[in-house]
Amino acid sequence: MIDVKFLDCTLRDGGYYNTWNFCEPLINRYLLAMKFAGVDVVELGFRSLKNTGFKGACAFTTDIFVCDLAVPEGLQLAVMINGSELLGELPLELALEQLFPNLASDSPVELVRIACHAHEFVKALPAVNWLVERGYRAAFNLMQIADLNKDQVKSIAREATQYPLEALYFADSMGSMRPTDTARIIGWLRSEWPGALGIHTHDNMGLALSNTLCALDEGVTWVDSTVTGMGRGPGNARTEELAIEIAARRGQSVNLVPLMSLLREQFKPLQAHYGWGTNPYYYLAGKYGIHPTYIQEMLNDARYDEEDVLAVIDHLRQEGGKKFSLNTLDAARHFYRGIPTGQWMPETQFKGRDVLLLGTGPSVAQHRAALERYVCQYQPLVLALNTQTALASDLIDLRIACHPVRLLADCDTHVRLPQPLITPYSMLPEDVQTALVEKDVLDFGLNIEPDIFRFERTHCTTPTSLVVAYALAVATSGQANRVLMAGFDGYGADDPRTQEMQKLLEAYISNEQALSLLSVTSTRYNLATVSIYAL
Repeated sequence: MIDVKFLDCTLRDGGYYNTWNFCEPLINRYLLAMKFAGVDVVELGFRSLKNTGFKGACAFTTDIFVCDLAVPEGLQLAVMINGSELLGELPLELALEQLFPNLASDSPVELVRIACHAHEFVKALPAVNWLVERGYRAAFNLMQIADLNKDQVKSIAREATQYPLEALYFADSMGSMRPTDTARIIGWLRSEWPGALGIHTHDNMGLALSNTLCALDEGVTWVDSTVTGMGRGPGNARTEELAIEIAARRGQSVNLVPLMSLLREQFKPLQAHYGWGTNPYYYLAGKYGIHPTYIQEMLNDARYDEEDVLAVIDHLRQEGGKKFSLNTLDAARHFYRGIPTGQWMPETQFKGRDVLLLGTGPSVAQHRAALERYVCQYQPLVLALNTQTALASDLIDLRIACHPVRLLADCDTHVRLPQPLITPYSMLPEDVQTALVEKDVLDFGLNIEPDIFRFERTHCTTPTSLVVAYALAVATSGQANRVLMAGFDGYGADDPRTQEMQKLLEAYISNEQALSLLSVTSTRYNLATVSIYAL
């Protein structure tokens, strides 16, 4: 254990949450805490040539920036570069010259880690020679190793033997590995690579520390962690825990007081604000090999509720989500299959009638008596979203739902409710169809296209999978007279859900076939509004 190198990369991996914008007093306090906790190397951040959008100093980690820090004596400093930047538009050596203008003897940075995928590995390896010739120590981080087979791993290890690497790291990028997988991969690497091995773990399934300790038992001598696990997606092995384990294995005592004080005063508030750490969504992503950034993006976007996140995970599980793409994430929100034909024509029940559309806001229950009096007197067609039950059941004519995960969660309730259910039945996944097989279903097809509303006799096109968009399309295709909206209270002004709904309503209203919309309870949306009491 004397030879084990304990590396903390909080400021680099954690920067995915706060755009690498750590203030200098926090960094100085953190560096001192690392020294007391027995950390050998601190990776201060990235070195990068990319400069789009604001990023803090730890996204670039220049020598000028580092020289202003109060680095405790004996604490080694590292930076990371992405292999993709070395293989971009600039020739490899020119990119390195711009990233490292100083010799190591004139730089506070000692170690450079290069992160790359398997297909980049061989082309990026010459960077090691360039760095070593200038006095730096160089290590490689191989990402997404769990996706590689035995022959691929052994081939990479053989290639690495041709270069003076300080350590060959492998990363459980998806957090999908278990200790048995860790041990097996170490065996493959060790059969070809005689040098130092390192591991960088992610905590999707709560196994980051277990995998790290397993790697130590298997002879790995470089291990990573971050304070509170702060890192992309669910984060990493936690420094405060790994420090205890390393100290025990070294037979040394460490002073954790500065680190624990730093946790309480600085990193726990950051964690409460940004929300890193594992949860069931990250667990599923790890289990199915889905890039954790998909989960991180959805959890930071209020438009995605629980059923959206689960539906996207299920889609990516089947279609593949190892590489993050915003386009893929957007496409994954469209959960339907096949051509949106449908079998039912809404005009049979909607034509020429007023529709009272019941949303899920609290104002429906708040004004229940007035709404029920109106229904009894004027007999509008009452259409309830999902399983809304604030009005008397015998006054609701139809229900409407379209989100596959929400339908699956609510299927038992829908089967018990007496009203027929409007849904894109023929386009739903088989498990949802099976769950609704005993339900009286009105099959109206649904297609999703950004910014588009189209209304056909047995199907429609809407901009999103929100059930209110589907409901408005059904009423319009059915040639209803107008739509009275109750329970569309809205969210806070700065809530993205309010913005998304407002955008949706504006897109609908601007369509030449749109029906008249009239909110009869209070709403934050820009809708014509009257009082149900005056009606």
